Amino acid sequence: MDTRVAAETALRELVGRPDAVFHDGQFEAISALVDDARRALVVQRTGWGKSAVYFVATRLLRDRGAGPTLLVSPLLALMRDQVAAAARAGVRAVAINSANAHEWGEVREQIARDEVDVLLVSPERLNNPTFRDEQLPELVARTGLVVVDEAHCISDWGHDFRPDYRRLRELIERIPSTVPVLATTATANSRVVEDVAEQLGAAGPAAGDVLTIRGPLARSSLRLGVLRLPDAAARLGWLMAHIGELPGSGIIYSLTVSAAEDTARLLREAGHEVLAYTGQTDPEQREQAEELLKQNRVKALVATSALGMGFDKPDLGFVLHLGAPSSPVAYYQQVGRAGRATENADVLLLPGPEDPAIWQYFATAAMPTEERAAAVLHRLGDDPLSTPALEALVDIRRSRLELLLKVLDVDGAVRRVRGGWVSTGVPWTYDRERYERIAQARTTEQQSMLDFETTDGCRMAFLQRTLDDPTATDCGRCDRCAGVWYPTDVPENSSREASASLDRVGVAVEPRAQWPTGASSRGVPVRGNLPQNERALEGRALARLTDLGWGGPLRELFSPGATDAPVSQAMLDACVRVLSQWGWAERPVGIVTMPSRSRPVLIDSVAQGLARIGRLPILGALDRTGEGGASGETGNSAYRLGSVWPAFQVGGELTAALESATGPVLLVDDLADSRWTLTVASRLLRQAGAPGVLPFVLALRS
Repeated sequence: MDTRVAAETALRELVGRPDAVFHDGQFEAISALVDDARRALVVQRTGWGKSAVYFVATRLLRDRGAGPTLLVSPLLALMRDQVAAAARAGVRAVAINSANAHEWGEVREQIARDEVDVLLVSPERLNNPTFRDEQLPELVARTGLVVVDEAHCISDWGHDFRPDYRRLRELIERIPSTVPVLATTATANSRVVEDVAEQLGAAGPAAGDVLTIRGPLARSSLRLGVLRLPDAAARLGWLMAHIGELPGSGIIYSLTVSAAEDTARLLREAGHEVLAYTGQTDPEQREQAEELLKQNRVKALVATSALGMGFDKPDLGFVLHLGAPSSPVAYYQQVGRAGRATENADVLLLPGPEDPAIWQYFATAAMPTEERAAAVLHRLGDDPLSTPALEALVDIRRSRLELLLKVLDVDGAVRRVRGGWVSTGVPWTYDRERYERIAQARTTEQQSMLDFETTDGCRMAFLQRTLDDPTATDCGRCDRCAGVWYPTDVPENSSREASASLDRVGVAVEPRAQWPTGASSRGVPVRGNLPQNERALEGRALARLTDLGWGGPLRELFSPGATDAPVSQAMLDACVRVLSQWGWAERPVGIVTMPSRSRPVLIDSVAQGLARIGRLPILGALDRTGEGGASGETGNSAYRLGSVWPAFQVGGELTAALESATGPVLLVDDLADSRWTLTVASRLLRQAGAPGVLPFVLALRS
């Protein structure tokens, strides 16, 4: 059958319409894959039909006797939608991912029986030792097509620093040059396009001619706007008053988990059907939330970027941002969820003054450093070390260690094997120039996002130009082209309710119950569970640094270079409210303070204020021994405990006060992160005679 006729037949089955025709570029891409076994990169706006290209190509290639398609896809939500879309096209698709481990055996059997047309895997799966060593070689030998979805993640210049995507170059090098390869993305500027195209040509000159099909990125259905309001209370008040006026159902994006949860709670209390959706949401609950949104049974999901690439709801009526993403690339990716099958969809950004500080936090958290890399390489040898075992030997927190190991693995310096990680012995040097280039690119992207917020010109054209779209032109619909289309008022009652909600105080500080693995390697002679008679009781913090309400004042208080000064009356009053709402089993009988090197004035003023208002005696402060020191923000649990273990002691006067205490004491500190300082201090106080210890801190880091 003629390729075009066969392709159109498959397309019509896929979309369920007998009159369906290809968009410009779709058949060109399909023909390049099916007839010419080309490498192709498709950069087209969300909703253009990139998935139709690879599902139709798969159908045609399978009909011609080719093996199954290997589709690398980044998110579980995206995989679920892709499996459903494949079924509509008569394509048998299955996934191997972290959520369906119970199905892996059956999937392998289906592949062996040639009953699978498309196998979806995450980029991380490519380095799972069992999959990489036992299953991937056979798949590579049999595969008829390789598809890399959301291919901008391959590039260091992409908006998501995901090292495992760089591993795809190795995969492409392993497959024969006669096997077609397709990469797709909706978000890429010229630099990313060049980088991805170069990696697609990794198999040598025969595959080096990469076909790039790039279309205009403008979305005629989207109506863009930016509403600048003075503070978080005003933004939430606006949302409470006007969410019902937004068309259909949609997504409300926030920058942090706590902001998403706080916003969802506030909107539910105001009578709106919304749910929070974050990376900390249970996977089953996330899947349920996606379905409720698709069925329009909720007005919105209040989400972090965990709900992003590939989420498919064609009639999504609006996307709203409480706080701006760190780049126009990320912003375009998220707003592209809206208006895919509707004539109109509203996109509104409500930026906050705290946005740049949040961007900087996440940017620095993701970047590996030369010192950390050297520490890991020094510890690894020929015998496998698990991640927890390695964590106990290097001063790196688990999340950053896992990311660093992936970077070193992709660079060939370490290798993941059964039982953990080993060194390959391959010489490795820190590519400072590359990481500085990435950091500078992110700084530039952040400034572009700020420029988008304040531009006098068309907002859609601004995004297009930022993504190097040569077809950029005024949209005629955004608030710059057609005038403000959204209400700008914040009703007083909504603002008042939002302010009251944001003024809520009190976050639980859970006591540590178990010593970290490897504590003995840091000179701390403990293991297993903390004895009950040495543990802290459940504590409280005024708020998290990432909270929408008190998080702002606390971020200022703990910002680098901030002056150590007495606590403000407003913040002290908020602390008093935390204590009044605590619900402890027994009221504290006195106050003990932590000795602070950086904020002694602040801690002393909090303790003095609580003592005066609560009519509690100040029993004293722990003493510094001169050993150990601050555990820092980035170290892992074993190192942090090792640092603070010898740093404090209970002096004679405080010991005498504790021995006569008839109830728990309130332990006051400024900031808690790992909670090991509070854990060690509480243990010392309990050993000195305190019947119980109630930790209280102004802020939790997250």
